[in-house]
Amino acid sequence: MSADAVPAGGDPRRLLADSRDLARKVRLDQRVTWVALLVLAGVTFLAIPFDYFGMRVGCGRAGTDGGCTFDRQGVLYFWPAALLVAYAAIALLYVRVARTRGVGARVMPYVITGAVLTVLFTATWLVFRVLVVDKQFVVLPTWAMVLDRLIAPWGVIGLALLVLARLERNVALLVFTVAYLAVVLVPVDFGWQMHAHIRANWVPQQVIDATMLLLGGLGFALADRRRR
Repeated sequence: MSADAVPAGGDPRRLLADSRDLARKVRLDQRVTWVALLVLAGVTFLAIPFDYFGMRVGCGRAGTDGGCTFDRQGVLYFWPAALLVAYAAIALLYVRVARTRGVGARVMPYVITGAVLTVLFTATWLVFRVLVVDKQFVVLPTWAMVLDRLIAPWGVIGLALLVLARLERNVALLVFTVAYLAVVLVPVDFGWQMHAHIRANWVPQQVIDATMLLLGGLGFALADRRRR
């Protein structure tokens, strides 16, 4: 009796190629990138009124030398809970879509990373609120502004997306995430500014961040639909 592992007439190289092709198709079916981007875009858009009306601003008060002070309380009131709910929703939707395709979902490391980053961002901002008494509206050094944007909610969204790109082995998502982080950290406002009103000073950037996530989600959804 023959103990050959390869069926009669089988080509080992062809079998290996078929196996790799099958693994690639499964990996592509496991990608539901558009779900994460659309959910995060929705959260970022929804955060705008909370960030706007939740900011406490005082101008011309005693002890401020005629300047203005601000406290972005809306960030702490909305973003931590919203992001945790968003990551839970992403996990649920990933699993549901993956099951309809007959494959598993490789999303939990991303969801856990996003949740951990959310907790760290919240802790950092709480420490900042306790330690920094004078919140006078002044121009900060470039490195401080970059760090502030990186640990802000829209920054940690990008950091978590890097993990998702690695899990999915998704080069397109990696390129998108790098571009998104560049827009967040620079920032790129395309000349749209509202410096006349402190509350509205951050609105253009958040609208741009949310729009970028929305367009990215729609783009990945369209690409996924065409592939299928």
